[in-house]
Amino acid sequence: MDFALFFTFLAACGAAAATGAMFQPGDWYKGLSKPWWTPKDWMFPVAWTILYICIAVAAMRVAMQAGFDPLVGQGLALWAVQIALNTLWTPVFFGLRRIRAGLVVLGLLWLAVAATLLVFWRIDPLAGWLFAPYLLWVTIAGALNASVWLRNPGVAAG
Repeated sequence: MDFALFFTFLAACGAAAATGAMFQPGDWYKGLSKPWWTPKDWMFPVAWTILYICIAVAAMRVAMQAGFDPLVGQGLALWAVQIALNTLWTPVFFGLRRIRAGLVVLGLLWLAVAATLLVFWRIDPLAGWLFAPYLLWVTIAGALNASVWLRNPGVAAG
């Protein structure tokens, strides 16, 4: 394990996580109609902590394969795209209160996470597996975002 690489990727995850502290759900979100299967509030920080550790370890494992393999560069570029989209969703959804725009960001995030998983899998199957729970969580988040948008027509839906 390369701790310098791991902590570098974890720092990028920390920047994404910081948006959750800066743009908290608050009363606006609590007042929205949500489906019965909405995860409990305490589950979000627990899930994201585990996910961020997994995706940092996955990126570290792939980065350690560097050499001259262009697939590694592509995988790390996709990792950068997914963490950027991950960072963007919270300010769009909770900060700007743009439910539909949040759904667009989540759709792009889902594609980026899926592409990263596939490329990582080709380089290091364990790195790919470490992205699987993240893809599942983003799938649930997308379904929740879509449900909130459909249940709350006209509520800052831009």
